[in-house]
Amino acid sequence: MERILATFALAANVAPAVEQVRSRPPSAARSSSDEAWIIDLCDAVLGKKAIRQHRFPFLLGDAGPSGRRVLLPVDAFYPELGLAIEYHERQHSGRVRFFDDRPTVSGVSRGEQRRRYDDYRRTLLPLHGCALVVFDYSEFEHTSAGRLLRTERDREIITARLRDHVTIATV
Repeated sequence: MERILATFALAANVAPAVEQVRSRPPSAARSSSDEAWIIDLCDAVLGKKAIRQHRFPFLLGDAGPSGRRVLLPVDAFYPELGLAIEYHERQHSGRVRFFDDRPTVSGVSRGEQRRRYDDYRRTLLPLHGCALVVFDYSEFEHTSAGRLLRTERDREIITARLRDHVTIATV
């Protein structure tokens, strides 16, 4: 049936009504981000590849005017370990005007919404059997703007933090 719809759609020069969902590679900005650096180090320390930006059905954002709620992502998820990782940039621990002043669908400031969503993750993931490890930028060497310097010490910090939660495959 999908092939038939695709054939008709191609003939009419429109997109088929039924499409396979394709995973897109991460954007260049995301793959070079501090978050990606930290998750790459977690992958190396654990000897496993995380699912990036994984969404759980029980982790929902605030309802918008239409009542629609989106699934909230975690930065990384290791299903076989029951482990989620979050990396908190500067805007998670302090006010950053650029990020915090944006209006949101639920009518609260973006900063308040971020705090609320961080609390949801911290509360709901363990209730569903998933450990959560949060790495904050302040744990690592960083610039005054909060960007990581990406030193060898980063891996040592991650190894020490993950040791309490899982068996380390590669130290």
